[in-house]
Amino acid sequence: MKAAVMRANNAPLEIEDVDIDSPGPGEVLVKTVASGICHSDLHVIEGGLPMPPPCVLGHEPAGIVEEIGEGVTDVVPGDHVIGCITSWCGVCKFCTGGRPYLCPTQYAGRPPEAKSRLSANGDPIMQFANLSSFAEKMLVPQRSLVKIRDDMPLDRASLIGCGVTTGLGAALNTVNIPAGASVVIIGCGGVGLSALQGARITGAGKIIAVDAQPWKFDIATKLGATDCVDASTDDPVAAVQALTGGGADFVFECIGLVPTVQQAVAMTGRGGTTVLVGVVPVTEMVPINAADLTLQEKNITGSYMGSNAFRFDMPKYIEFYLDGRLHLDEMISSRIKIEEVNDALDLMRKGEAARQVIMFD
Repeated sequence: MKAAVMRANNAPLEIEDVDIDSPGPGEVLVKTVASGICHSDLHVIEGGLPMPPPCVLGHEPAGIVEEIGEGVTDVVPGDHVIGCITSWCGVCKFCTGGRPYLCPTQYAGRPPEAKSRLSANGDPIMQFANLSSFAEKMLVPQRSLVKIRDDMPLDRASLIGCGVTTGLGAALNTVNIPAGASVVIIGCGGVGLSALQGARITGAGKIIAVDAQPWKFDIATKLGATDCVDASTDDPVAAVQALTGGGADFVFECIGLVPTVQQAVAMTGRGGTTVLVGVVPVTEMVPINAADLTLQEKNITGSYMGSNAFRFDMPKYIEFYLDGRLHLDEMISSRIKIEEVNDALDLMRKGEAARQVIMFD
């Protein structure tokens, strides 16, 4: 099968023919129909998220089940599915405690002595997040998949696999936004636009979109923003404080940069909550003034993958799309072929695209 392989960090992905194994016990072979391109893929390429090459990236997929392994009961060939990185075991303290998105088994692939799921010329290739959707097929654990309605377009369904679930879930699951609350979204990419829609769905009052790329404000306004702040020309902290009378009730940082995390805390009002959604590179630390927390009782919380129970949440988000509450079409900047993936990554680096989707024949 054709796949985009990361052979080295900070280098273009290589379009290669890659071998994929047959499904083992509990595994499913999926024909990839669509895969969104997420900023976390770029983090891996640039070394912010450690992942040794060679590796096939991609973790925002939708597709159709082709073959199932022994013991698979959750899906059958022909099912339309979304893949998610938060595979779950069902028995650990996180799964049984209601937080399956923190299950540690999501980082485990096949046993070390087993054959690699992906290889080229007999040499193993790492699989990213048990998915590797920058490829024509995926071999994944059944608990990395959720069956969805056949009438849901798979290009839009793919966005739900990561970006939409991450942003929308941060607003719907991680925190409790009361009706009328003031909300700030820092970063209007796929994740930020999803968090913005989550704030709208919950009935937030003032929803402020902050970005340094003003072309995104037209999309943000269509999706529910009441105000927009151009961080390339204005002091975003001062602008938000002026719009909210001293700071917002909730601020969602959806980029993953040290300066924007610091700005998010500064934009948060007394007693408010900063939600860290963007992934700051693991090599970096964020200095925070502790007095903001003690003297103003600001809260800072992380949100991993929208605090999801994805087999419950993703079908619900599809219903939100089909009934008009969740807008996905507007978020897709372009649909591309796998051969164009490096150009798409360059557009992401420049901030010139919301969400790009690789389409497979």
